[in-house]
Amino acid sequence: MVVGQSIVAQPNVDDYEHAISLRGSWSGLTENIAEPAQWIEGTHRFVYRRTVPGGFQFVVMDAETKQKQPAFDHDRLATALGTATGKVSSGLHLPFTEPFASVEVSDGGRALTTTLDQVSWKCSLTDYVCSRLPRNGGHQPRGFETVRDLKFPADNSPKKSPDGHWLAFVENWNIAVRASSGGEAILLSSDGSEGEFYDPESIAWSPDSKKLAAYRVRPGFRREVTRVISSPPDQVQPKVAVQFYPKPGDAVDIDRPVVFHIDSKTQLQVPFNQFPNPYSMSPLIWRKDSRSVTFEYDQRGHQLYSLFEVNADTAAVRIVATDRTATFINIGRRFTHDVGGMGREVIWMSERDGWNHLYLYDGLTGRVKNQITQGEWVVRDVVKVDDDKRQIWFAANGMRKNEDPYFQHYYRIDFDGRHLTPLTTASAYHDVAFSSDMNYYVDTYSRIDLPNIAELHRSADGVLLAEVERGDITKLVAAGFKAPEVFVAKGRDAKTDIWGVIVRPQNFDPAKKYPVIENIYAGPHASFVPKTFWPFGPHSGGDKILGMQSLADMGFIVVQIDGMGTLNRSKAFHDVAWKNLGDAGLPDRILWHQAAAARYPYYDISRVGIYGASAGGQNALSALEFHPEFYKVAVAYAGCYDNRMDKIDWNEQWMGWPLDPSYAKSSGVDNAKNLKGHILLVVGELDMNVDPASTMQVVNALIKARKDFDLLVVPNEGHGVFRSTGDMSYGLRRQYDFFVRHLRQEQTPDWNALP
Repeated sequence: MVVGQSIVAQPNVDDYEHAISLRGSWSGLTENIAEPAQWIEGTHRFVYRRTVPGGFQFVVMDAETKQKQPAFDHDRLATALGTATGKVSSGLHLPFTEPFASVEVSDGGRALTTTLDQVSWKCSLTDYVCSRLPRNGGHQPRGFETVRDLKFPADNSPKKSPDGHWLAFVENWNIAVRASSGGEAILLSSDGSEGEFYDPESIAWSPDSKKLAAYRVRPGFRREVTRVISSPPDQVQPKVAVQFYPKPGDAVDIDRPVVFHIDSKTQLQVPFNQFPNPYSMSPLIWRKDSRSVTFEYDQRGHQLYSLFEVNADTAAVRIVATDRTATFINIGRRFTHDVGGMGREVIWMSERDGWNHLYLYDGLTGRVKNQITQGEWVVRDVVKVDDDKRQIWFAANGMRKNEDPYFQHYYRIDFDGRHLTPLTTASAYHDVAFSSDMNYYVDTYSRIDLPNIAELHRSADGVLLAEVERGDITKLVAAGFKAPEVFVAKGRDAKTDIWGVIVRPQNFDPAKKYPVIENIYAGPHASFVPKTFWPFGPHSGGDKILGMQSLADMGFIVVQIDGMGTLNRSKAFHDVAWKNLGDAGLPDRILWHQAAAARYPYYDISRVGIYGASAGGQNALSALEFHPEFYKVAVAYAGCYDNRMDKIDWNEQWMGWPLDPSYAKSSGVDNAKNLKGHILLVVGELDMNVDPASTMQVVNALIKARKDFDLLVVPNEGHGVFRSTGDMSYGLRRQYDFFVRHLRQEQTPDWNALP
């Protein structure tokens, strides 16, 4: 017990059960919360999923008649899926746990495709029969996209030429063609081998069917990670699982483009001196006139990114557009568009002025004609480029002053940067879905304190045609729901706003002092504080925030913050992560906590805990190693604690290549000697995302440093610890126990004494 402080009462078993069951008790208490719409291709009808009493319903609406009806017979679909998968569900609880985006309605609304337990299914909505679809063309996934896994060959199904006369494929590692009417295969190359093979998936025909291009590949290093399945369900003795898993610093595939002429059966070697060291190469794309083929080159280290054009007659190479930076180019947010498909103009996305924007290039000279978008805001996504009207439809955030800079809005702009037109106006986070002919769009928007509203608009002038749905949370509010508070404070530079949310217990008493727990995930690939209505909605991290409320109900203030080093702000904001993942924005977060404590007397920053998973697990450990003067307790799940141990793509993107001392500087293993406070490490022995040895190396270092810690290794579990086995309640109870004991300094129930 902390002397001299007014605190909440010691928790009992009922408190745990109430908190852990919150998701179930609040489920089904919202109505008409619509997820973003999905248009049926080639029609003016769209489908969306909404909450209804007791579950969910899929609805189809006609934009012209404004009529709505159930998208299909929900009970029959549940039966069909049960017959196909062996898993029982109901019409109100179809087994689509992911956002509606994971479900595709096609064939004019007569079919539905989804993936369940990594298996894809297509269900007819006329006779309600579900069929299993081939996986990845019948082949297994090939690692982390930098090394071809020769144990699981690429799809070598013949690629038909546009005129239908030829089939192209790989035979004995070489490019071959055969007349589609039959006959012998004709080898176009003879330099292919197992050590330098042609990739069949890279084959690209020219529009005139007279040429093709493909990549010859020098394979990289085949690294494998071995895991022990300690408790297999089908036998007593353990098993071993081996996974193909490239890591930072490993040799990656080297792709070289090669051009072939069909009639003359000639092969043109493309000089590669301008792209000698690729991390990855984009698919080969031909210009419409068949005179040249293009590809994008991401140089190893992610500091040089270029668009190249190869003359198909001479194999001459030239740069069309390029970006170079001293830190990193964010390859997860790239956009290139060949205006008219002839290479005369190119739209190119770049952060060269410090913000993510669009540029119009002269494709013949490689010079920038004009910057299309500009300002201290971020282009997030390009939805549509209309070459004829010379207009671009795009999503952006940060343009509107006096508004949360993370709110996404939609706009239209001309190629020359004029006539910037907003399509969304409400102060909220917007998801917009356009019909395939761009005549209509559905705008679904919300905030954490504003339930989802869905509206149908006309694209030409943005006129509102109909309100599709308006969320109703009357029952949820009656059950005790209160929206988290949005809180803003200055970051480490004393100028930049840092945004976060505060979740308080349902029985909050401002006269009492509450320990504070931060939910952290500081991966540079995105921003993470929820912006949409949180119980059931995409971009909201519904489980995450509901989990925060559950934890808060155990007698804590729970917060989440986007510090520097995360995405969707300026390039300088993002660059804090460069070779510096150990930073995790923690200096900004600490200032944010201090500002909250200065405003709220009940916010006790002498007792601050932190928890996170994956990159968030690394962040939680970093808090106790690099800032133990502030953070006292951590629970870290499945962390990538040393970036040399984790997958190659994510870690080299932010930590760079070749590997240098910055990896050790950010390492939770190398800095284990600095740990203070209390930490619980949780790992699934079968984590296929982060090598579980990363956790055990932290354990080894902590032991050598004579540090005390808690460790929970979960048999048969993967990266989402406790999720696949349905033992979430056990995991949550262990997390809650840890914070109660070490932040509230109170005893927890004797769980082993319970019946």
